[in-house]
Amino acid sequence: MRRLFPVTDETPDRAREWSLAELAAAYAYPEPAAGAPRAWLRANMVSTLDGAAQHEGHSQPISSAADMRVFGTLRALADVIVVGAETVRQEGYRPGSGRAEFAAARQAAGQGPAPAIAVVTAGLELDFSLPLFTSPLVPTLILTGAAAAPDRVAAAERAGARVVVAGEGMGVDPARAVSALAGLGCTRLLTEGGPRLLGQMVAAGVLDELCLTVSPMLTAGDAQRIAGGPSVTVPSRFGLVSLLEEEGFLFSRYSRS
Repeated sequence: MRRLFPVTDETPDRAREWSLAELAAAYAYPEPAAGAPRAWLRANMVSTLDGAAQHEGHSQPISSAADMRVFGTLRALADVIVVGAETVRQEGYRPGSGRAEFAAARQAAGQGPAPAIAVVTAGLELDFSLPLFTSPLVPTLILTGAAAAPDRVAAAERAGARVVVAGEGMGVDPARAVSALAGLGCTRLLTEGGPRLLGQMVAAGVLDELCLTVSPMLTAGDAQRIAGGPSVTVPSRFGLVSLLEEEGFLFSRYSRS
């Protein structure tokens, strides 16, 4: 892996595999400001050169070993991973895992052994017999609206999930979701989409950072972009924080300007 930006010294001719500690330093969350800690929401997505966020319904075919190392590092740095229910179903989400390489750093940061998974869902149409609910290291969170069906809420709670109301109706309000997670002490937030959820976060103006892997592949077809839904009135401007490269894959990091 090579750092292309910011330029601190001459870019080496030959790349090398970065350690997990180096990746963690490159993707460290910003230091919280004095006073009440503010949640920082980052997204991690992958896209092909022609804008596809998936191939045949999954992100894995457009990923790489280096992308998965970054993926695992971002997860290890987070308090909670926020994900849409459809992505949970499509990608077969499992609970966050504790990794020995990050155990000391997480303990020093006051974090639990693994990030919690927070599923954003209006209907709670989830399989509560899956490991995501039956055997997580830390309880899975359900973010839903106040009008969610009581029987589905009860089923989630029986499965061991913690239900968090983050909206007045059936759906979830992104700003309220971020605030609710911060109220639980979760300030290092990571979302992995899917595209509809990310689009809602962009429209609500709650996204602080985007970590985007640009895959050197072309897929054509009609695959989703990384963010979907209605367009914003005025495009949000983000600034480039860092850019890494390995085997043609670009690992960019942008934050709100």
